[in-house]
Amino acid sequence: MTTLWKSLLGACALSTLAVAAQADTTLTIATVNNGDMVRMQKLTDDFTKANPDIKLNWVTLEENVLRQKVTTDIATKAGQFDVLTIGTYEVPIWAKRGWLEPLDKLGADYDVDDLLPAIRAGLSYNSKLYAAPFYGESSFVMYRTDLMKKAGLTMPEKPTWDFIKQAADKMTDKAHEVYGVCLRGKAGWGENMAFLTAMSNSFGARWFNEHWQPQFNTPEWKNTLTFYVNLLKADGPPGASSNGFNENLALFDAGKCGMWIDATVAAGFVTDPKQSKVASDVGFALAPNDGKGKNANWLWAWSLAVPTSTKNGDAAQKFVSWATSKHYTELVAKQDGWAHVPPGTRTSLYKNPEYLKAAPWAQMTLGSINSADPTHPTVKPVPYVGVQFVAIPEFQGIGTEVGQDFSAALAGGMTIDAALAKAQTTTASAMKKAGYK
Repeated sequence: MTTLWKSLLGACALSTLAVAAQADTTLTIATVNNGDMVRMQKLTDDFTKANPDIKLNWVTLEENVLRQKVTTDIATKAGQFDVLTIGTYEVPIWAKRGWLEPLDKLGADYDVDDLLPAIRAGLSYNSKLYAAPFYGESSFVMYRTDLMKKAGLTMPEKPTWDFIKQAADKMTDKAHEVYGVCLRGKAGWGENMAFLTAMSNSFGARWFNEHWQPQFNTPEWKNTLTFYVNLLKADGPPGASSNGFNENLALFDAGKCGMWIDATVAAGFVTDPKQSKVASDVGFALAPNDGKGKNANWLWAWSLAVPTSTKNGDAAQKFVSWATSKHYTELVAKQDGWAHVPPGTRTSLYKNPEYLKAAPWAQMTLGSINSADPTHPTVKPVPYVGVQFVAIPEFQGIGTEVGQDFSAALAGGMTIDAALAKAQTTTASAMKKAGYK
């Protein structure tokens, strides 16, 4: 064999090895089992065709499980995941600890300045973006227009909790498995406590006073939890203490909820005739208030972030850029229609006439997102930031434990007074241990 042939064969072998090495880039993506994320997985051929050297491995989990696994992985620097689905709560806390890569490789055409200011601010730390929003949300009332009419009532644009109770009483028809209201009852800081914290804001309650002292022993929290438990016991579905976002979505789609107060992102699902039996009879209203100047709406974004523990940071940012881009929005619109694109992330979407025509709830979503104020979430002053959560590292553990007690109160395993007393003790102990004074 001549020297020339040996050189050529050697070059070919090296080229083959290089291609093989390229093809070995596998991104493991941890995500939540919500409808928009499930849709994303079905559309990823668009990404892999453009990036044949990147393979995708999906780990799709229920919300509470996802949070636990992702938190454990990043805190221990295990490096199991290359892309994380996390929320507005985690991003600034984890970025401050050096656990997340700044997203500075999203590409020249990504258009970071198009992200909604409220959403972008929640996903930034020291003016740098550390997570890209896949979808953003607030919360509002979704209701059956036919049942409201049958009840002889008209839903106000800004309903009070008293009106919600009145309407729920009239809509409930347990003999036909129709329940006046569906609300989150499943325990979890991001499940029932997201709803209850936002609700408590409207009742004038707060997690802590200015001195970081827990406030569960106040009349405001007593009023919040009492109203919530009594409302669901009278007009909620059986087993409400086990229901989170996905369970209530299924109930509403099946025609079993007169009203559902939850994430604005659900609007595209409850109005989809392919999955909702009541798609043509759905109306929307702002999250309820109690006349104290605060509505019970939250602010959240399910977002994609890259942990510093990954060995595939550049490829991970390339995927994050694709999944949260204008191109991806157009891909969903082409595949499933404009009503199903991920909402609440970009200013341009809310100026798009095609989207506004397909999504009559769009302006209410945008208004709810913009009106949620993480820096002034409550009626009384507080030392913390966050609408449906408290933006401190300890909240994840405290919120989960309090959520279990409040879920038990709803299920009848604990009295309301006992649940509040335990929440007060638990929270005070955890805060003292953490060094808050």
